[in-house]
Amino acid sequence: MAAASFHIELDQQGRPHIRLHGQWSLRSLENDFAALKTSLAPYFSDPFTSWDLQQVEQLDTAAAAVLWAGWGAKIDNRINLTDEQRKVFDMLGRLDTSIRVRKQPDLMGPLASLGKTTFEFIAHLRDFMQLLGLLFMEIFYVLRRPREFPLREFSANIYKSGVTALPISALLGFMIGIALGYLMSKQLRAFGADIFIVNILGLGIIRELGPMLMAVLVAGRSGSAMTAQIGVMRVTEEIDALTTMGISRILRVVLPKVLGLTFVAPLLVLWTSAWSLLGGAMSANIELGISFRFFFEYLPTVVQPVNLTLSLIKGLLFGFVVTLIACHFGLRVKPNTESLSMSTTSSVVTAITAVILIDAQFAILTRGIGI
Repeated sequence: MAAASFHIELDQQGRPHIRLHGQWSLRSLENDFAALKTSLAPYFSDPFTSWDLQQVEQLDTAAAAVLWAGWGAKIDNRINLTDEQRKVFDMLGRLDTSIRVRKQPDLMGPLASLGKTTFEFIAHLRDFMQLLGLLFMEIFYVLRRPREFPLREFSANIYKSGVTALPISALLGFMIGIALGYLMSKQLRAFGADIFIVNILGLGIIRELGPMLMAVLVAGRSGSAMTAQIGVMRVTEEIDALTTMGISRILRVVLPKVLGLTFVAPLLVLWTSAWSLLGGAMSANIELGISFRFFFEYLPTVVQPVNLTLSLIKGLLFGFVVTLIACHFGLRVKPNTESLSMSTTSSVVTAITAVILIDAQFAILTRGIGI
């Protein structure tokens, strides 16, 4: 039984003419499939190459499917077949069958993906810094011309980002305070250190939990809403309309949101921390018998006031960063709904990640203050 083989001739015009020989079947191609495919690959895509299968002793559907796929799922006058072979290819044509050869792993794929991600990050960083610069330019502009300050938009953003967030932030803060209080009560009671629950809850909530809880809540609630609002303005070309009319989009759209949330964020930190402490005090009262009066009278003696100052500074910084990231992703929305949803998701994830990174660095830099 002759193995599958082929040889290449050149016609009078110098064009390749390929003659196939032997047994072209699944069994005969089992060991030589890769080598034959590699050798024939350049000729499959050459429209001037002719093929002759007259001397093929056996052709089954597996081998025919390989050739069929290489020829682009069609038979033309460049291909010389016997009647039996033509029936096989006609059947493949009726079934619309094509062989799908598994692609070889692309060794450059991970490197290309890394490069693409790096360039996208650089583009985001460039646009973010550009937005930050334009924002400060508008701030200096309204400082010179106070009448140009968008007071109505500023007050509206304070209401949307701050006032409407009071119920949910109070509820979450109170519940988390209760949960932390119960968990700590169990552990401290085992060591007879009931009184230290005030130290732990006070320092943990005022210095860390209050600002972080506020930032995560604002990023998921107000940040996503800002990105979606600006994104819709991009989709409906309202941003372009502002530019056409000579109105600064930074002054009218970005500045009120950034200043509004930056102003209200420290107040939300105070509000959330107060409710968290109340929840923790209630847990301490139920589990350890510590009265509310003792808890709040003892709290200022174990938690230095500088911790509250650090908490408010964090809230100010977190509010600024979350809003700026939300506006950045909103302005990058393309005029389609898919881009809008992706930008909103990316805005929330990026804002929360940035807040956590900033908080970690803040904790390292202020590790010797107020503790």
